[in-house]
Amino acid sequence: MSEPLLELRGVDACYGEVQVLHGLSLQIGRGEIACMLGSNGAGKTTTLRSIAGLLEPTAGELLFRGQSLSNVAAAERSQLGIALVPEGRGLWPLLSVQENLELGAYGRRARLRSRPSLARVFRLFPRLAERRKQLAGSLSGGEQQMCAIGRALMSEPELLLLDEPSLGLAPLMVQQLFRVISDLHESGTTVLLVEQNLHQALALAQRGTVIEMGRVRLSGTSAELRENPEIRAAYLGL
Repeated sequence: MSEPLLELRGVDACYGEVQVLHGLSLQIGRGEIACMLGSNGAGKTTTLRSIAGLLEPTAGELLFRGQSLSNVAAAERSQLGIALVPEGRGLWPLLSVQENLELGAYGRRARLRSRPSLARVFRLFPRLAERRKQLAGSLSGGEQQMCAIGRALMSEPELLLLDEPSLGLAPLMVQQLFRVISDLHESGTTVLLVEQNLHQALALAQRGTVIEMGRVRLSGTSAELRENPEIRAAYLGL
């Protein structure tokens, strides 16, 4: 693996009295696409929320570029270069597409570069340029997902966290989104992907981690996971 950009060391995380992550440890290499696999409730979304600063771990440590993220608020993590595209997208439905995008550039550095960042998003997603004045809530599901990814890109992230980006989308839209993710990776963005479409995820990612009940069950290259009998039976239907 390349030099770690992100490290989780023995992370516990809870919702109230319910513990979801149990000593979770993983590394994301700088410049790679990694995916997290696991059944519903395994702790994948909780892991992303912990990285983004939306959920404070009860134990363990998170490191970004070798520096601890303890006591670093979510807004500050965004300015450090971490962006989350949540499951469900989280758009402001009564704001326009462009207004939603511009709200992604709320850090000082991102605000200074908002114009070229917006132009980049419109190059990646020409449909958003066509609908820039349309209310986000009136977009199709695929267009809303484009807008959510575009909003995250407005902060110029070094690490992009994607939570189920293809959920509920038509196959052609899924293919388009995965092409964009590949293009982002080629431009230097590190990607951590949680994805229900495991065939697509393993085809795109270099490495994968399987999480079960808040713990790492397996990890390896995508090729190794594809050939693993447990993974083929449990997740790939083979």
